[in-house]
Amino acid sequence: MKPLGPIPPGFTNIEGELAVSGRKASALVAAGGSTPLFVYSEQLIRRRLSALRQAMPGRLSLNYAIKANPFAPILGLMDGLVDGFDIASGGELSLVQAAGINPARISFAGPGKRDFELELAISAGVTLNLESSGEADRVLGIAEQLGITPRLAIRVNPDFDLKGSGMKMGGGAKPFGVDADQVPDLARRIIQAGADWRGFHIFAGSQSLDSEAIVQSQAETLGLAARLAEATGHALPQCNLGGGLGIPYFPGDLPVDLILIGQRIADAFEKLPDVLKATRFCLEMGRYLVGEAGIYLTRIVDRKCSHGETFLVVDGGLHHQLAATGNFGTVIRRNYPVAIASRFDALVEEEASIVGCLCTPLDRIAEKGGFPRADIGDLVVVFCAGAYGASASPAQFLGHGPAVEMLV
Repeated sequence: MKPLGPIPPGFTNIEGELAVSGRKASALVAAGGSTPLFVYSEQLIRRRLSALRQAMPGRLSLNYAIKANPFAPILGLMDGLVDGFDIASGGELSLVQAAGINPARISFAGPGKRDFELELAISAGVTLNLESSGEADRVLGIAEQLGITPRLAIRVNPDFDLKGSGMKMGGGAKPFGVDADQVPDLARRIIQAGADWRGFHIFAGSQSLDSEAIVQSQAETLGLAARLAEATGHALPQCNLGGGLGIPYFPGDLPVDLILIGQRIADAFEKLPDVLKATRFCLEMGRYLVGEAGIYLTRIVDRKCSHGETFLVVDGGLHHQLAATGNFGTVIRRNYPVAIASRFDALVEEEASIVGCLCTPLDRIAEKGGFPRADIGDLVVVFCAGAYGASASPAQFLGHGPAVEMLV
């Protein structure tokens, strides 16, 4: 048998069935109307934010990167829990505006921003994280035409990356941000142009479970921010330190040491150079805030045996859970945390592969995992489905359409 990923804390069973926030999986499916179904726990999201607030120094703001999960009820919940929001498109800007979120709390990063997106952001009063000198030229030109002073920061491509990160966002040639050595000149230029200078966005990487590496990256980020501010010759109002905190997905993964990370950041804040004394700092997180708070429920529609192997065929699949099937950048396929929700407290009885309903061999949710005996009608649960699930999967592939989503 191939091991399954670790089930996140906070889930229980009622009468042998998986329960989320005190509600059985079958009841959640009934409330949602059908499977497949994403369920996000408000209780678990609140618990994660509370733990972060307790661990991190008080001067550190917490931002939500909505790319992780832009579900409208989650945005509404986050409005009262986080300090700011980070977006990456005009479409995401529309979503946060529809949620009634103050544009002054929003920053907009991402390469390839189109002119109409820049115009929308400038008009709304969103902070734009500039990705290049060319983008700066376009922003200043559009702002002049609109007669609006733009809020501008520079996304820095640091000369280091986050060790052990799932996605490296800095170090070397990157499509993201302005190379560090070019930042001071660009910062002076946009300040001299009369822009509302908002500071730096420095994101070295994401999805790291190495607490020491995260601490080291944050220390390097603070050092870089100080050097760039000194070279620019202007006060640094704000600095987005990125995120990088990962969640356990696979066998052997362990959670980050939040207390250690928070203490090391607090220690670093005590020793800030004068140029950063008045700077407002934030962490930008998405997956870490919502990933473990979400599950994906799908129903077994067929049970079959082929060449001695058992296959449980479900009505969901990679069109909703691309990452869980190993098709979202995973080099070596490993099993996510997956279980039989209908028999959540039952012992392992058999080896089985759980596969989706799509006509492709890529649609494999769990490979040769150990499960209790499961049959047609039973519910399967995929954990760690709160981030990069519904919005990061090809929902229209083969015409199956999106899954239902609900916040409970």
